[in-house]
Amino acid sequence: MRIDLHTHSTASDGTDAPGEVVEAAAAAGLDVVALTDHDTTAGWAQAVDAALRTGVALVRGAEVSARSGGISVHVLSYLHDPAHPALLAETERTRDARRDRARHMVDLLGQDYAITWEDVLAQTVEGTTIGRPHIADALVAAGLVTDRSTAFETVLAPGTPYYVPHYAPGAVATVRGIRAAGGVPVFAHPGADGRGRVVQDAVIEEMAAAGLAGLEVHHRDHDERQRTRLGDMARTLGLFVTGSSDYHGAGKPNRLGENTTAPTVLEQIEELGQLDVIR
Repeated sequence: MRIDLHTHSTASDGTDAPGEVVEAAAAAGLDVVALTDHDTTAGWAQAVDAALRTGVALVRGAEVSARSGGISVHVLSYLHDPAHPALLAETERTRDARRDRARHMVDLLGQDYAITWEDVLAQTVEGTTIGRPHIADALVAAGLVTDRSTAFETVLAPGTPYYVPHYAPGAVATVRGIRAAGGVPVFAHPGADGRGRVVQDAVIEEMAAAGLAGLEVHHRDHDERQRTRLGDMARTLGLFVTGSSDYHGAGKPNRLGENTTAPTVLEQIEELGQLDVIR
């Protein structure tokens, strides 16, 4: 059984519609896929329809934004209640903050580059969680950078005059909030130090004490050193280990199924989550 528990659609910063993500998973030979858009469940309904049509099992989820000591943290939430008031309020607040931050960054960029907020909106669909990837796509469309990765490595990187942080709840509070909503929290790419600073082990220990269920160990942004370190930590803390692609369609080079999760781990997620896997 091939299981990929981390993908994105046009509901956040992927380039495939939610149904297309599931169809692509079927074409890639996956048996199970999770849709985990940033701070939103807007793509779930379309993904469910595609799952029932293709026979690919669907784990409904989201990638919830958080922070710890100024460091960005992403926590995957699987099978939670999408209408849980507290979690919904936090994700909506974060989505609003992401949009406002993006608009501020575009204002700053517009002083030096021929880019407008309308250019960014042209890279989205209705209901999209707007973020830096859409600014990057607008820069590419305008011929100002060659691709999304280049934009992130240059003008959109932290420390540049155009970078603006955004609100996100604390990492420990986010884990507790996901658990309260009946979800299963997994720390996404916790050792991806190529993206910037990562949290110390003590933070992961605090998250585990608050109810963190797993670590996404097998990810293309983790080298063997990080995979070994995180695997050892998962065993010490009693957390399960996942592997995922972090697929974004044409937005990133990540390919569906390039890292996968064991069926026994999926069983644990199903046992812990409030919702059923769609089959």
